[in-house]
Amino acid sequence: MKILVTGADGFIGSHLTEELVKRGYNVKAFVNYNSFNSWGWLDQSSMDVKSQLEVFAGDIRDPFGVKQAMVGCTHVLHLAALIAIPYSYHSPSTYIDTNIVGTLNIVQAAKELNVDKVVHTSTSEVYGTALYVPIDEDHPLQGQSPYSASKIGADQMALSFYRSFETPISVIRPFNTYGPRQSARAVIPTIISQIANGIHNIKLGSVTPTRDFNYVEDTVNGFISVMESDQSIGEVINIGSNYEVSIGETADTIADIMGVKLVIETDEDRLRPEKSEVERLWCNNQKAKDLLGWEPMFGQKEGFRRGLQATINWFTDEDNLSRYKADVYNL
Repeated sequence: MKILVTGADGFIGSHLTEELVKRGYNVKAFVNYNSFNSWGWLDQSSMDVKSQLEVFAGDIRDPFGVKQAMVGCTHVLHLAALIAIPYSYHSPSTYIDTNIVGTLNIVQAAKELNVDKVVHTSTSEVYGTALYVPIDEDHPLQGQSPYSASKIGADQMALSFYRSFETPISVIRPFNTYGPRQSARAVIPTIISQIANGIHNIKLGSVTPTRDFNYVEDTVNGFISVMESDQSIGEVINIGSNYEVSIGETADTIADIMGVKLVIETDEDRLRPEKSEVERLWCNNQKAKDLLGWEPMFGQKEGFRRGLQATINWFTDEDNLSRYKADVYNL
């Protein structure tokens, strides 16, 4: 068994790659080619992890490089994607190339190379504002941003190869993952990094939307559970905590843990267009429990607080905090 992880240099991908190595899997990490020879967050991994990794630097948009990377691999965990919603308003065509064409490159190569399993990464954003809660896998898909539209297209491309060619594909649909290493464009690192830099009048977008936050350790375990389960082939599976909380309440909880009083200021640049804002997300994770035996370890209010504490501990380390520009809005 040899596993290729695309997007291994990113937030979730680096955590997933490290956990797979720790569990004894043979792992190849697909990282985005760059002139700095950076492996992204994998550069911060321990030597015990890095010494056991095979690293392939390429571009998910290049079908030839993707196929070359997949040669000899039995399983592919496909995480490589553009994920920032604000940037998708700015440059939507890059999301088509990376998210849809990149996924096509993966599943086409999987078909040609007879790969045993592809786990394609979706997102809860494909559901848009909840029409009913909690959101199960049968909920309608609503493209409320160019990003979510591109992920709907990528999901359907992946599933079409399962239906057309019996390519063994599973779709994992994580809800809002948070934790160490997350980009400051996401709301939890935005709040923590501003407070940690002594800013108590913090800038946010809308604070009324609700989210189902999933600690990165739970998301990683979800990926591995999907990969290891034969029952997941051809299925879309939500991975979430089944706990709904507003952005405002999240900010208050972080402030309470960090022992500060907050004043929240609305930053117009951080607001989504009215019809693009996803107002409510709340995960029904029953299918993951039934099919995979997966359970969130950081679920409900108590688990969310533990996950926030672990995230705060990481971000308030000076070496980690110095990597973030708390005073600059990150698209």
